[in-house]
Amino acid sequence: MSRRKKGKQKLIGSIIGIIVLILAGIFGLNNESINEFLEIENNINNNVTKEITTNSMTVDGNLNIYFIDVGQADSILITNNNSSMLIDAGNNEDGEDVVNFIKDKGITKLDYVVGTHPHEDHIGGLDDVINSDIEISNIYMPQIETTTKTFEDVINAIQNKGLSITSPKEGDTFNVGNASLEVMTDSILDEDNLNLSSITLLMQYGNNKFLFMGDAEEENEETKDWPKVDLLKVGHHGSNTSSSDKFLNETKPTYSIIMAGEGNSYGLPTEETLNKLQNIGSTIYRTDLNGTIEVISDGENIEVSI
Repeated sequence: MSRRKKGKQKLIGSIIGIIVLILAGIFGLNNESINEFLEIENNINNNVTKEITTNSMTVDGNLNIYFIDVGQADSILITNNNSSMLIDAGNNEDGEDVVNFIKDKGITKLDYVVGTHPHEDHIGGLDDVINSDIEISNIYMPQIETTTKTFEDVINAIQNKGLSITSPKEGDTFNVGNASLEVMTDSILDEDNLNLSSITLLMQYGNNKFLFMGDAEEENEETKDWPKVDLLKVGHHGSNTSSSDKFLNETKPTYSIIMAGEGNSYGLPTEETLNKLQNIGSTIYRTDLNGTIEVISDGENIEVSI
């Protein structure tokens, strides 16, 4: 509880106490009557405390976000207060590295595993994660299927572990530790463009907001108005099919993280996207230039470590 709120609560209690003493002097209240007033004072103080707790977001320790360098692919690990979530797991050949990264952080359980959409550079390593001895509680994937071996390997791993898939909808919420997450858009189910099925997530920790866009494109961005955020995981590796002017002018991220492979053949991120981010004053970090990027939040301040 902040000092200001404690002071407010103490002031209310003091005023009520003074009123009780004045009434006792004027009306000659006996001890029983005074105790009744004091009980009212305690109830009011308790209600004030309850209101302050309800209206304040609990922050416990640091929130850690790791943008794992998996080349031209995505894999993001989030931890807070003994809870953790993995968003994507890189390409097929990245699975073992992702598993080792998770274990090196002392994590034995993932509360949530999110496969943002069924492209190999996002779910390729998920079967390795699921087949490992890391305990998994929930798996989120969009409600769209492909016939690729990569997708089939992930589905087989899920079935072999006796797990099930949840396909979240816009507005669904859940928590990772004391960080709250909200699904921002419904998947657009287009077999010709799987990027549009990307699960997009807004995470809030204290007063800090983080937006994870998967490979969502401008068509996804146009479906809503977006909040101002502190950090953006840029959609689709910095492609010009994402990060529209409207979207960036609404979100205005202080920090932007682009996940791409060094010297990738797609030419990502594009100069167009980089210029847009620079024009809104966003500080850009890139896994192709900086390697694995760690972001630490205490609910008020954000520190980026490369």
